[in-house]
Amino acid sequence: MTDQPTPDDDLPPAPPRPKQRRFQGTIAQISGALGFYRVCAYVTGMMLLLLVAKMIMTYAVGVELYAGGTAEDGSANALGFHSIGSVVGGQAVSYWVAVVHGWIYVVYLISGFRLWFLMRWPFGRLATIVLGGVVPLLSFIVERRIAGEARREMEQNPEAARRY
Repeated sequence: MTDQPTPDDDLPPAPPRPKQRRFQGTIAQISGALGFYRVCAYVTGMMLLLLVAKMIMTYAVGVELYAGGTAEDGSANALGFHSIGSVVGGQAVSYWVAVVHGWIYVVYLISGFRLWFLMRWPFGRLATIVLGGVVPLLSFIVERRIAGEARREMEQNPEAARRY
């Protein structure tokens, strides 16, 4: 082993490693995800309020909204509130409110997860987004705060997003 120079001695030092980007996507991707999340939050909140109204009508008042069928007095029913079980052959509309709310909530969860992923937020923020669609009126409050925070972070870190 002699003191001969190796090929690595002629190389310049390695450039500094780039910092990890603050956001996972581009500003356009984050803005699109934020807009979709906001729409989903409003729709989920409205459907949750409808679901709560349905539960109050069903369990506290004892009436159901029926479409079609025959009322217990023999008259045809197009759409109306009747006592539970008093309409034969009709469809309880409130059942469909619950089903539609469930599927809209799934879409809300997907939109919230996408925004959370693109923003690289901590797990607690995802939990807040998830709970926003479960508690009545909370989706409106959470949406406002999450949207404001996302906009602030994008304004404070304009160079932190990916560029293609």
